[in-house]
Amino acid sequence: MQTVVRGLASVYDIEHLTRLFFPGAAILPRRQRGADAVIAHCGKRRLLAGVCLDGKCSWRFAPLPQDQSPDYALAALVYQLLRQVTGKRPPWGMLTGVRPVRIIHDSRAKGKSEEEIRRLFEDHYDVSEEKFRLAKEIADRQSPWMQAEERDYSLYIGIPFCPSRCSYCSFVSRTIEREKHLVQPYVDCLCRELEAIRQTADRNRLQLKTIYIGGGTPTSLSADQLRQLMGTVRQLFDLNSLQEYTVEAGRPDCTDAEKLAVLKEYGATRISINPQTLSDEVLARIGRRHTAADVIRCFEEARAAGHDNINMDLIAGLPGDTPEGFSRTLEGVLALSPENVTVHTLTLKRASNLVIEQRPDEYGDVAEMIARCDALAKAGYAPYYLYRQKGTLQNLENTGWCKPGFEGLYNIYIMEEVHTILSAGAGGSTKLRQQKGNLIQRIFNYKYPKEYIDGFDTVLKRKEGVTDFYASHVDSQTTG
Repeated sequence: MQTVVRGLASVYDIEHLTRLFFPGAAILPRRQRGADAVIAHCGKRRLLAGVCLDGKCSWRFAPLPQDQSPDYALAALVYQLLRQVTGKRPPWGMLTGVRPVRIIHDSRAKGKSEEEIRRLFEDHYDVSEEKFRLAKEIADRQSPWMQAEERDYSLYIGIPFCPSRCSYCSFVSRTIEREKHLVQPYVDCLCRELEAIRQTADRNRLQLKTIYIGGGTPTSLSADQLRQLMGTVRQLFDLNSLQEYTVEAGRPDCTDAEKLAVLKEYGATRISINPQTLSDEVLARIGRRHTAADVIRCFEEARAAGHDNINMDLIAGLPGDTPEGFSRTLEGVLALSPENVTVHTLTLKRASNLVIEQRPDEYGDVAEMIARCDALAKAGYAPYYLYRQKGTLQNLENTGWCKPGFEGLYNIYIMEEVHTILSAGAGGSTKLRQQKGNLIQRIFNYKYPKEYIDGFDTVLKRKEGVTDFYASHVDSQTTG
């Protein structure tokens, strides 16, 4: 499927709307003769949308709007025609953004009524009633944490190494086997960057709320390297004042009793042990070098080490999985009774092996798998955060579920952009947030571990942008 857009400054909305119906559709400057295509044109007096499929073309026209953006009006015209031609209705309608829950928070902040918000979702964006109810329930649950002080921040620490690369993964991560020589220099640089972040936070009078060590797989580090890193964190930051301290211990093939004890000793209050599935066959297909029994062993060792707030990640739609298999995974996870369960819908990312190797679409009925998450609600879990990604199967979502009182606060803070996130490590993206003006500014670290190590002086230099941001956009707003 080709997508041809003319007369608009940006093709973003129509490009991604087309991919809701035809994943992989490519933007081209003109239609190739006889090819399937979506055509969108904004003229001086009218809008045109066309869909040519299997030799048959359908068209819609509308006058150029006077009271709204032509970008939205043309996107809506294309969307309506795509629905008509395909007979499909995406569950999130026209929404292509990552943060649907944020729309509710922002609308409430602007004084919109609950009925106005419902109409915005269901009438304006054509979101299904079910998905709107989900987003609203999550927004209601998040409301206690949506108000932040101007100088609040969270700290993200990235470990871009894994024991092996999963077939669905596109994160900036390297396998320990190939890049072992980089790990210790990387940890050394990371500790130095944390020292610089602490100095920057003090200089700007910032207040730390949560810490999140993610990856990659942080427990791919040795126990001694974890002690070095987490010891540095404990030395630099006041852990007693934290709301939450999360470490991903996601892979049981590199997480053992000693490392779990280190995480507990050095202050982690929440960890993740991520099976993705409890089917050994599916685990093998996605490149995991462990079994379901290993996951259960790791979980039991975490409980024995004293961890009382554990998240488990699952993925709906993995190759070879079925709704029945996914239900068995849910049952197995619920038998362990973790405090959090995060259910991701498989996303086909361009840098992942699933896409690169062009494997067949053996992803099962992912919508039915997501529907079976009602087992979580019946077991006493409630949804507390949600986000979406481009390329997600059947235009579905990723949802975090928790037992009462076990919301993952870092997840809420970063997804709803509640306050500043200072990020350390390769691939890190510092996100600076000004509360009054709702301004977001980003500072990026180098993407890959070797670049990060070799360019470390530049990494530290870029961090000076944090002070520049607060001087320009926060301190300048202070009066008296």
